[in-house]
Amino acid sequence: MRKSKRLDLIPPYLFVKIEERKEELIRKGIDVIDFGIGDPDLPTPSHIVKKMREVLDTKEAANYPTSKGEMIFRKAVVNWYKKRFNVSLDPATEVCCLIGSKEGLAHLPLAFIDLGDVSLIPDPSYPVYKICTTLAGGEAYFLPLNAKNNFIPDLDNIPADIAKKAKLLFINYPNNPTGAVAEISFFEKCVKFARQNDLLLVSDLAYSEMGFDGFRARSVLEIPGAKEVTIEFHSLSKTYNMTGWRIGMAVGNAEAVQALATIKSNIDSGAFKAIQLAATEALTGPQECVIDNNQIFEERRNVLYAGLTSLGWKFDKPKATFYFWVPVPKGETSASFTEKLLDKCGILVVPGSGYGPSGEGYVRMAITLPKERIAEAIRRMEKASITFLESA
Repeated sequence: MRKSKRLDLIPPYLFVKIEERKEELIRKGIDVIDFGIGDPDLPTPSHIVKKMREVLDTKEAANYPTSKGEMIFRKAVVNWYKKRFNVSLDPATEVCCLIGSKEGLAHLPLAFIDLGDVSLIPDPSYPVYKICTTLAGGEAYFLPLNAKNNFIPDLDNIPADIAKKAKLLFINYPNNPTGAVAEISFFEKCVKFARQNDLLLVSDLAYSEMGFDGFRARSVLEIPGAKEVTIEFHSLSKTYNMTGWRIGMAVGNAEAVQALATIKSNIDSGAFKAIQLAATEALTGPQECVIDNNQIFEERRNVLYAGLTSLGWKFDKPKATFYFWVPVPKGETSASFTEKLLDKCGILVVPGSGYGPSGEGYVRMAITLPKERIAEAIRRMEKASITFLESA
């Protein structure tokens, strides 16, 4: 058996290794407190599940969906974007249903990247941006994110020759893994940069509905003219606790949306029609569930933030997402600190180095577990004398 050379260019997916490590510890009888994968532990709201059950009893649920998604779902996306961001979209040409936003992000480079082309990718970032650029034959140029720049990339530092070769610029705010948020002025700068360099701005907006302390995320598409250079990806996964349902959407520039739809129509047969109809209920039905979710995650955020600060950590309280981007103590690496938390406390986190070179020196913690378990994690760290001392 001879595998493709491209397979040698990509590592095993980060979270597969984490899941394997978790299962290994559980088999040993260790009570693992899991801050790893960003998978909401809260149930999908009952009205969405009810709609799914109703649809499953109909004959049409078993039929092939349309490649770009059912029109009822695409119209629901249009209405949601108009209500949430005051952005107008054409359901026929500017919306494409996805089998989760990850799938769409993974397929997009196949429509735009040729051998030797460049994707401008934040570092650290969601691993899919780089991996799928590589699979398409392209090269990743990393845009470092760090505390000094508030985890916002500096577009002015991109060399002219790199910008000329670039086809895609990925951005993701609210951000995974750092939890950072961006001002609308940054989005305006991205749109201007995309125009000047004739590239496609790729906005990953999966966490827009997870905001705390009154924070409300913005869409790049709110900027006048942004649709000319932007495709935006969204997902119902985090907003409605539907990670396993696999449903999302790409919206924006009609040419880019159609290019993605062309790739998809030759690779998959679209999202299960019943899930699209349940997702339509999610977007058009009562939204109190989103508010309730955020209240729960905000409580958890407060518990973890108070606990870490009591152990010596100093960083800004996250305004959005359910992620904490936690610097490791002096003398530790992302990997060594991850191992220490596992070995001494049974606490599972994600090493920041898994998100790119600039992720070294951090671990990511997802607050997708009850606040009582978060408090228990802090007690275990305190008992094991795990603290953050800048002078250490």
